[in-house]
Amino acid sequence: MSWTETQEHRWSAVVRSVAEMVPDGAVVSVEGSDELASRLAAHGVTVGPTGDVLVRAKGPRAVRPPTAGPRVDADVVVDLRDPGWPVIRHVAAHLSNVDRWHLTESRAFFAAKAATWNSKFGSDLPAYGAAVAEAGFRAGGVLVDVGCGTGRALPALRSAAGPTGVVVGLDLTPEMLAEARDSSVSEHAPLVLGDASRLPFATASVDGAFAAGLLMHLPDPDAGLRELARITRPGGRLAFFQPTSRAALAARHGRELRPDEPLNESPLRESTTRAGWHLEHYDDAEERFFAVASRV
Repeated sequence: MSWTETQEHRWSAVVRSVAEMVPDGAVVSVEGSDELASRLAAHGVTVGPTGDVLVRAKGPRAVRPPTAGPRVDADVVVDLRDPGWPVIRHVAAHLSNVDRWHLTESRAFFAAKAATWNSKFGSDLPAYGAAVAEAGFRAGGVLVDVGCGTGRALPALRSAAGPTGVVVGLDLTPEMLAEARDSSVSEHAPLVLGDASRLPFATASVDGAFAAGLLMHLPDPDAGLRELARITRPGGRLAFFQPTSRAALAARHGRELRPDEPLNESPLRESTTRAGWHLEHYDDAEERFFAVASRV
């Protein structure tokens, strides 16, 4: 298949990253993509029908139907739902330090979606407004939208903060922040390019954090919750939100909910407690997901 120069660079980056993760002398088996297998072989990786490392392609040619649920035994999962824009979505801990691939691949995943995000999900704006209003953020405080994307929560956060408060949007992906620029200007909310795992804010400098769809995208949710606790003053608020139910979102991505997922009530309650939060409200409803914790 013929790709553009940009798509070829993306393919090369993914193949190079996967190749670097494979231990010397290991044999790799690839499921779901002949192209991925051939590119790895051309990069010097030994590819066989069985091997020490399993690389699975998730996409149009995936070997299992979407309703079968996720494969948990793959060492590396490459998202090929857009065959011209591969993205690494999972790497087993024994292969690589998360920091070696997670930032680059997360940016690649969302960069490809930024331009059409608002047109696809613009109808979610009222749900964002309702969630922010229910979060109990303090007027006049410093509120941060962590993983702000295209800035859909910024108007509601500005309303919650009031004219004397400060609102900041932070995201990992430059293309998402570019789409958020208009909201940033209209709501007087500066934008910051940053990683939620290493927030560029001083300790105890924030009164509230809004996290829409964030936790499931963090490589280490516990570490992310600790980092959010670090920047939040005692008594500050943290709101978790998804504008659709967790079950509907899982079905959209062709997987089943697992009891150990970070947003299930028991794991979330335990992880927030460990990180210095008190989970006050948990609502896993049919139309949305919404939970609020306060900083201890």
